[in-house]
Amino acid sequence: MLHIDSVVGSRLEADLHERLHHLEHHGAVDELTLATEDMARRRLRATTRGGTELTIALPRDQKLYDGAVLVLEPGRAIVVRAKAERWLRLAPRSIADALALGYHAGNLHWRVRFEGEAVLVALEAPVEQYTTRLGELMEDRRVATSVVSGEEPA
Repeated sequence: MLHIDSVVGSRLEADLHERLHHLEHHGAVDELTLATEDMARRRLRATTRGGTELTIALPRDQKLYDGAVLVLEPGRAIVVRAKAERWLRLAPRSIADALALGYHAGNLHWRVRFEGEAVLVALEAPVEQYTTRLGELMEDRRVATSVVSGEEPA
């Protein structure tokens, strides 16, 4: 098991990018794909795509992110990749419905982003758990729903 206690840097940094590019040509870059909620953790156990088992224990001033380089050695590298998130798209039918939806989303501390007049809620549980919490808004069809995939904007 490999222990990681710090982030080397970002894959976008010029010097790291060049070294990673060279290693990629030799098939020596492994990826650790994490869900967004795991990116916020400082301590976790995980397995890379190539099967390397990791324990990660980062200091408080560091965090995981898409493109974080965890290992960079002459013969290998390990880079964090963010798993594509699923979002519940909620489109209110009126201004009153939008206000009620905003109240519920805020009161329930849902992680949201906006797309035009719709609210997108990050799915961290089954869709039914979200729609049930919206009660009458869903029962009376005051909010239209759909599930979309994609990464959260930076």
